[in-house]
Amino acid sequence: MSATKYVIGTDIGTTSTKSVLFDHNGTVLGKYTIGYPLYTPNPSTAEQDPEEIFQAVLGTLRGCIKESNVRAEDITCVSFSSAMHSVIAVDADGVPLTNSITWADNRSAKWAEKIKQELNGHEIYLRTGTPIHPMSPLSKILWLKNEKEEIFKRTYKFISIKEYVFHKLFGEYIVDYSIASATGMFNLKKLDWDEEAIETAGITSEKLSKPVPTTFSVKGMKEEFRKLTGLSPDTPFIAGASDGVLSNLGVNAIDPGVVAVTIGTSGAIRAVTDKPVTDPKGRIFCYALTEEHWVIGGPVNNGGMLFRWVRDEFAASEVETAKRLGIDPYDVLTKIASGVAPGSDGLIFHPYMTGERAPLWNANARGSFFGLSLHHKKEHMIRSVLEGVIYNLYTVLLALEELTGEPKRIQATGGFARSDLWRQMMADIFNQEVVVPESYESSCLGAAILGLYALGVVEDLNVVSDMVGATFSHQPKEEDAKVYRELMPIYIRLSRLFENEYESLSDFQRKYLG
Repeated sequence: MSATKYVIGTDIGTTSTKSVLFDHNGTVLGKYTIGYPLYTPNPSTAEQDPEEIFQAVLGTLRGCIKESNVRAEDITCVSFSSAMHSVIAVDADGVPLTNSITWADNRSAKWAEKIKQELNGHEIYLRTGTPIHPMSPLSKILWLKNEKEEIFKRTYKFISIKEYVFHKLFGEYIVDYSIASATGMFNLKKLDWDEEAIETAGITSEKLSKPVPTTFSVKGMKEEFRKLTGLSPDTPFIAGASDGVLSNLGVNAIDPGVVAVTIGTSGAIRAVTDKPVTDPKGRIFCYALTEEHWVIGGPVNNGGMLFRWVRDEFAASEVETAKRLGIDPYDVLTKIASGVAPGSDGLIFHPYMTGERAPLWNANARGSFFGLSLHHKKEHMIRSVLEGVIYNLYTVLLALEELTGEPKRIQATGGFARSDLWRQMMADIFNQEVVVPESYESSCLGAAILGLYALGVVEDLNVVSDMVGATFSHQPKEEDAKVYRELMPIYIRLSRLFENEYESLSDFQRKYLG
């Protein structure tokens, strides 16, 4: 019999599902990823096919077990991470009446505004921890009630993508406290559905799943799916948590004063507290990790996708050069940007290309270059876009500092971490040491550790400190940090001045662009 035991962390993401098989020391033995499309037939819609995602979960479990070549009976558990804020309306047989409506879907914008302005939205936020915004299932369900009445009437349950997966596997409707705390309808202190919030959505608690702790364990997967995955019949499945809070755990950012910053397609800043905390100004979220660990912070819509936009719209010749040389186009672009002085010679970019969540929570926000003059060239614009993404994250950090104090360390992850320029830029703008952990599988590792904790295999979540090393460390450069300290107040004042015009401009764009 094998003495070595293993754990699988599965992350159901926006663009793909990934399963990673670790040993109990956090070493990766196998991983498997399956991607799927995001359906965006118009600028306001962002949906996915729940069945495509379910098949991806089965496929990645099967794939990572096969790749690692371990015995099914040596797998201690499978534990889940998942993207937040998705909504699927299902009928009494569990058949979807809608696609999975993702966090990026903006069709409920006017209903979010109605909740905010007319339906006691701020008080609901203070109890539930989810800022009032179109991303929120609260807003989405109200939109379905008012604009998709036939679907709304036929709906048996409103569930997230993780709930859909668990119901398919086990026939139960459960939702972990973490995913529930991202709905805008979950009372953080009572750990149950908030009466006013669900009434505002136009539903009763019977239309939602049963809330359970993130450590909740389920066994008895349906035989047809067990055979497809290759797992043992008695393998426990742990409900797990949301991807953001598990990323904090997976990068060892769960102690006081340690802040995790992620820039992937979008981005986020998060810190951990020992009790729920909400912001009187409504700028940050508060989501559950466990009953003793709460993650507060802010998500931003606009991260690495803007670097891709720069590549596609500004850099055709550079991309062609990179292809000829056999190098990554992003490496060419960062080299060009590195030739520009910090601050881009006074060119400021506001990165609100897809509206913005934290700290504005304004779906109508729009991007802008400010300060353009004849001496600015393409390289200035490239650098200012990279700086603008970090400026925006720093404004979220400022809001977080009002509640938790100044951080002592920044743990940075995501695709941006591959860029030396962007990492150093963060250290300079934040004026803080920035550390990049070794593991890029942060949400999967966080899920795996939570699973071992749920089963009592490990006694403390801080075992992660023995599993996560450091790949890079950057100290702020004083001269560059000084430049950014001059520009940050201008960046913040401009975003406030522009706010009055965002709605007018977005109305114009909707009128003429659809």
